[in-house]
Amino acid sequence: MAIPSFVDTVTLHVTAGRGGHGCASVKREKFKPLGGPDGGNGGNGGSVILRVDPGLTTLVDYHRHSHRQAANGQPGKGNYADGANGADIVLPVPDGTVVWDDDSGAQMADLVGPGAELVVAQGGRGGLGNEALATAARKAPGFALLGEDGEDRHIRLELKVLADIGLVGFPSAGKSSLIAAISRARPEIADYPFTTLVPNLGVVRAGDVTFTVADVPGLIEGAAEGRGLGHDFLRHIERCQAIVHVVDCATWEPGRDPLSDLRVIEAELQAHGGLDDRPRLVALNKVDVPDAAVIADLVADDVTEFLSCHPECSEGSRTSGGQDPSLALRMTEKDRVFAISTKTGQGLKELTFALAALVKARRAAQPEPAPVRVTLAPAPADGPEFTVERQSDGQGGFVWRVRGTKPERWVRQTDFANGEAVGYLADRLNRLGVEDELAALGAVAGDAVAIGGDDAVVFDFAPQVDIGAELLSRRGEDNRLQELRPAVRRRRALDAEYHAAKAAQAVGQALSGYEPDLDEPDEPGAPEREAADD
Repeated sequence: MAIPSFVDTVTLHVTAGRGGHGCASVKREKFKPLGGPDGGNGGNGGSVILRVDPGLTTLVDYHRHSHRQAANGQPGKGNYADGANGADIVLPVPDGTVVWDDDSGAQMADLVGPGAELVVAQGGRGGLGNEALATAARKAPGFALLGEDGEDRHIRLELKVLADIGLVGFPSAGKSSLIAAISRARPEIADYPFTTLVPNLGVVRAGDVTFTVADVPGLIEGAAEGRGLGHDFLRHIERCQAIVHVVDCATWEPGRDPLSDLRVIEAELQAHGGLDDRPRLVALNKVDVPDAAVIADLVADDVTEFLSCHPECSEGSRTSGGQDPSLALRMTEKDRVFAISTKTGQGLKELTFALAALVKARRAAQPEPAPVRVTLAPAPADGPEFTVERQSDGQGGFVWRVRGTKPERWVRQTDFANGEAVGYLADRLNRLGVEDELAALGAVAGDAVAIGGDDAVVFDFAPQVDIGAELLSRRGEDNRLQELRPAVRRRRALDAEYHAAKAAQAVGQALSGYEPDLDEPDEPGAPEREAADD
C-alpha cells in the first residue's frame, strides 16, 4: 500500500522513559569503620517533546512510525554515584500543529511559531538512594526507592496550515492556477475535477508585504454531509486572515452560475463553522474567455449586493471578536470583487495588493506571541491529599480503598521484597494520616486496605506506633513486621523458664557449697521443650 506524501492527521503513541532505581549501598573502606550509606539516586527518565520546525509541512514521518519512546534513566550506584538521566526525544512537527489527547478528546496545545515546544509525556522521576534516605532515626537504611514509570499516552496530531489567505471554490475553478500565477508554487493543474487532493501553499510578495496563500481541495454542494472530499481540508483555512472565493465564470456545467456557486460555497463555510470573522473577497476567474468576461460584468453588481446582505461576508465582521476597529481596513463591498484571468494576468496585481493590505491590517491587530515551552502538569488539588472509601470487594466482603497522588506514588516507589522498605512506607502513610482516617471510619485490625485503582496494592490493616528512635533491626528488615509463630513463642517461653531455673539452681549451689555431679540426669524442662518443638 502506497504511503501518501502529505499527511495532516496522525495518532501517535508516546512513552516517556522510566526513572532509574535508587541504590542501597554501604561504604566499605580500609581503616574507615562505619562508613555509612553511600547509595546514589537513580536518574530521571527522558521526556517526549514536540517542537515546531518551520521546515516541515507534513506529518508523514509519524504516519510511518507511530510509536516513539524516550530513554530510561540509569540506576544509582555506590560511592555516592547518581544514575544518568535518560535522553529526551524531540519530535519535530509543522507550524500550526494542534495536539489532542486521544483518550479524553481534550486539546492539549496549539503549537504556533518556530521553536514552540510541548512536553507531551513527562519522564519518570528517579528513586532515592539510601544515602538520601538516611535520617537521625534511620542512620543506615538498607533499602532504596524505586524509579517511577514515565507517562504513556496516545495523542492525535492535527495540522492546520498557517496561511494568510485561503482560496475556496468549486473544483476546477482555477484555485491552483491562481497560486501558480501569483507565486512560485507549482501545484498540479489539469482539466478534470479534484486535481488538488492536498493543500498547496504559495508565498506572495506585494510591495513591502509578504504573505502566504493556501489552496484547499475543491468544495461541492453537500460537502458537510461528506460529498466529494468533505470538510476535512477546511481546517487549513481556519487560521487564514481572509478568504477568497474563486468563482469560475466559464463553467460549462448546467445549472451553475457565479452567484449560485458563491451561495453554495458560502453555505458550506457556514456549515463548517468558525469562519464568520474572516473577511471575504471574490475573484471572478477566467475572464480571458469572451463569454466569461461578459458574465463577470453582468454578475459583478449581484455579487456586491450578496456581500453587503450577508453579515458574515462584510468587512466589519472581523472586528466583532474584540479587535480594535481603528485597525480594520476599510473596504467597500465593490472594492472586494475582482475580475481576473490567471492566463493573461488581468486583475492579479489589484487582487494581490488588496490581499496584502488586508493581511497587513490583520497582523497589526493580532501581534504574534513569542514561542514558549509548554509542560503538562496536573491541576493542583484543592481538596485533601487522599480519600478513604469503603467499597465492596465483589466477593461478599469489603475493602477500604485509599486514593491520592502521594499514597499511590509512594506505593509505586516501594520495593515490597524488602521489609525495611515496607516499614518506611508504613511510616510515611502514618505521618500522612491514613491510619488515623481509617480508624476514624471504623477500620479494625485485619481489614483489607487497597491503595490505588485497578492496579492497587492490598494490605491487612495493622495500626502501629510510628518509630521515634533509631531502628535496631538488621539491615533490610523491620522488627515491627516480624510476627513470630505460636510454636516459636512457646519454645522461647520455655527457654526463658529453663534459664531462670538454672540460674536459681546455680545460686543455691553456690550458697551451699554443693559441687554438681557430672553424671546427673538431663536438664529440667528438656522433655517439655522437645514436645513443644514437635
